[in-house]
Amino acid sequence: MERGRRSSSFGPMSSTVPCFLLLLFCLSGSAEAYKNYTVGDSLGWFDNTEKSNVNYQKWADSKEFSLGDFLIFNSDTNHSVVQTYNFTTYKECDYDDAQDKDTTQWSASDPSNTQTHPVTVAVPLVKEGMTYFFSGDYDGDQCKSGQHFKINVTYGQGLPKSLKSPEDAPSPASPVAGDDDSAPDTIVPSNFSHPKEENDDDKASDDQKSSSSVSILMHAQLHIVLLGILLFLF
Repeated sequence: MERGRRSSSFGPMSSTVPCFLLLLFCLSGSAEAYKNYTVGDSLGWFDNTEKSNVNYQKWADSKEFSLGDFLIFNSDTNHSVVQTYNFTTYKECDYDDAQDKDTTQWSASDPSNTQTHPVTVAVPLVKEGMTYFFSGDYDGDQCKSGQHFKINVTYGQGLPKSLKSPEDAPSPASPVAGDDDSAPDTIVPSNFSHPKEENDDDKASDDQKSSSSVSILMHAQLHIVLLGILLFLF
């Protein structure tokens, strides 16, 4: 007596399920890189007397910030960048009584200069928790006119080596704001790229190697996925 064949309940459609799982597994292995965030995007860093539609808190609320990321402030010499961990300093838009350990001025305006010049200031995020930014010039008028925001910095990947050593980190204009005569000395090119952990002489070649490695990894992952699909289908 001929035995009946048992029909398989597994078809091509069911075999695609593990393929999707494999795809998710491969893509989830890719580590996120440190990020550069341009504050205000195309609007730059100005108070609302110059840019009436700025809303830096709304801009910040749409982002996720982690240790090792950089904030890029595109502004001019008539506006300053003050970073503080002190909520009172931030709320009062006043750094006169700020302490060295909790408040840093990354650039200083020069009200005595009748000509303004564009500047780009890069500020690294090196401490977890709430961090506050504002422009503290003109007795806090710029801050009170919308030039301020707060963010929450998470651990993420942790600090890169380039930011763990104080001598390697970018230098502020002064430890604590309050010297309006000091010119910004943290001006960086508008195409600023997050500094790598390697030496400066190797940055260019390392950037190319990193980009190439990521590309090769992604191609390899896609090949694995395609191979998995073929195996399940055939």
